[in-house]
Amino acid sequence: GLGRIGIAVLTGILTFLVLEKVLEMSNPETNEEMRKKENKKIVGYLKLFANCTDNLLHGLAVGTSFLSSFRLGVTTTAAILLHEIPHEFGDFAILLKSGFDRWEAAKAQISTALVGLLGALLALAFESSNDLETLLMYILPFTAGGFLNIALVSVVPELMQEKRPGPALGQFLCVIGGIVAMSLLTMI
Repeated sequence: GLGRIGIAVLTGILTFLVLEKVLEMSNPETNEEMRKKENKKIVGYLKLFANCTDNLLHGLAVGTSFLSSFRLGVTTTAAILLHEIPHEFGDFAILLKSGFDRWEAAKAQISTALVGLLGALLALAFESSNDLETLLMYILPFTAGGFLNIALVSVVPELMQEKRPGPALGQFLCVIGGIVAMSLLTMI
């Protein structure tokens, strides 16, 4: 029930928190400026990990929809592609801001996309949708927790640093726009 979902979300948040701390503390760099630069890249790695779980879910969705019917599979694939194209641009920008160069960011994005193929193959390997439902019951909220961690630890603090009224208002309106868009999508 809801308790299990809440625990999975918290597990995602705490897993990403622990991963970030372990990666920061294991950084052997002694030069403080270089250490900060390398620790900034950790956000990119956490984003890649979250993106892998997200793409795994997309692959599972595509695979299970094709198991149901070809038409549903094509529709699901189209919907995910339409969602993923702007999402990947955003991920690419986050990786660049985290210190990846363009080539590293592109290779990383392609690697995470391949996890979607793994998800589709995994879906096809399951015999029943009940098995997938059990798996998704844990993976979906865990992934949400990972994205919440990234937003709360990395994105929101950067938004809070903006002191100019115009750009701050623009950022706020974008956040509200995202909330409205997600709300409208749940009504469809």
